[in-house]
Amino acid sequence: MDRAQKEKVVEELGQIFESSGVVVVAHYEGLTVAEMQDLRAQMRDVGGSVRVAKNRLAKIALEGKPAASIAQYLTGMTVLAYSEDPVAAAKVMDKYAKDNEKLVILGGAMGGEALDTAGVGRVAKMPSREELLAQIASCIGAPASNIAGAIGAPASNIASILSTIEEKAA
Repeated sequence: MDRAQKEKVVEELGQIFESSGVVVVAHYEGLTVAEMQDLRAQMRDVGGSVRVAKNRLAKIALEGKPAASIAQYLTGMTVLAYSEDPVAAAKVMDKYAKDNEKLVILGGAMGGEALDTAGVGRVAKMPSREELLAQIASCIGAPASNIAGAIGAPASNIASILSTIEEKAA
């Protein structure tokens, strides 16, 4: 890799560290190509990505970034998992690490907040952005539904009373 390629990789990694809601660092020693492709596919499904990069270049890219605290985890065969959704990458990595002991989560960062292994696990248990939006939408919609039901109930009651009176008269 020549100097220009290294500078490009550092720039790309810098963008990743700036724009990602969460970055998870893990050792992947022993994973087969098929297992790594499976991990990449699962991450892609939730809008995240997996990146393997030279630790030295990643450390250079981390300088001055909010996620700089993860530099301590960049030793050995490391993989970076990241997503804009602050929870998605952590969920996928946590689930994959539980299913495959070859993937070992070292830690990560959520914005400027450093995460250890347990911290990544706690983030993985949080609801995703889509789940939160669904909860908010149901909370907003529930009062409107109750009001519509309350407004419609008297008309329904009057209609049933008139129907009963009409039946008695006939």
